[in-house]
Amino acid sequence: MKNKVNRVVLVGTGFVGSSYAFALLNQGITEELVLVDVNNEKAEGEAIDMSHGLPFAPSKTKVWSGTYADCSSADIVVLTAGANQKPGETRLDLVAKNTAIMKSIVGEIMASGFDGIFLVAANPVDILTYACWKFSGLPKERVIGSGTILDTARFRYELGEYFNVDTRNVHAYIIGEHGDTELPVYSHVNIGAKPLAKALETKADYKLEDLDEIFVNVRDAAYKIIDRKGATYYGIAMGLARITKAILQDENSILTVSTLLEGQYGQEDIYIGVPCVVNRDGIREIVELDINAEEQAKFDNSVKVLKETMAPVLETLK
Repeated sequence: MKNKVNRVVLVGTGFVGSSYAFALLNQGITEELVLVDVNNEKAEGEAIDMSHGLPFAPSKTKVWSGTYADCSSADIVVLTAGANQKPGETRLDLVAKNTAIMKSIVGEIMASGFDGIFLVAANPVDILTYACWKFSGLPKERVIGSGTILDTARFRYELGEYFNVDTRNVHAYIIGEHGDTELPVYSHVNIGAKPLAKALETKADYKLEDLDEIFVNVRDAAYKIIDRKGATYYGIAMGLARITKAILQDENSILTVSTLLEGQYGQEDIYIGVPCVVNRDGIREIVELDINAEEQAKFDNSVKVLKETMAPVLETLK
């Protein structure tokens, strides 16, 4: 008889966190979902509201607002809590502020006896995932960032629209920083079973130059969404749900998440978005794509920018 159920603890019930929780319930991904927030009343309200929809859910799920103590028997703790960038505030200011928040949260979670998998979505995600790994002391395989999973989804969507193919049949990757220095791996794009170059030959009005506009739409999507509705949360919430499902169902799925490089792609001691095999143990392995010289140079630049941004706060990670 099964006497152990899957438990996910979500820390942070803002737009991203509550959207993620809603996605979990609608897909029946976990059996227990605990909501934790510095504003306990907000977490309670979200838990009650979601519980009222459980009669329509695909499977039984128990939802409640809890505390860090609930992390002791959690399979996954998802971190979406953090400060948002304010007008006049630099990216570095945000890094320092959220690193301090991360240190406090991870300390309390580890004090509960937590020994599962961290999934980090707070921004800047690559740096904060590195910080979570350092603060937690857990093996690198069990500290995962959302990385470029959303950027990759946006890329697949845009390519699907361009070629008029179901986005689920588009295979493509965005790697690097989840931010302005990310890059598309055109050398590994497949539209169905056709490599990108072959797909471009199928119609006279398909042009190589159009790919530049597609990538700009991907890279700058967040700015466009924020300008229109104030924040982005549905896409990343569904991406987090996808990672959670891959972990809990031991799928060995390849997802572009943020993980620690130890020589892969010629880089080390950095968390950054690359394709990885994800299963019940976390990151099973990094998939090292055979990228061309131009892509390698762009990836190296992405690592350089991340490390330069991290440098002033590295002391807090010791």
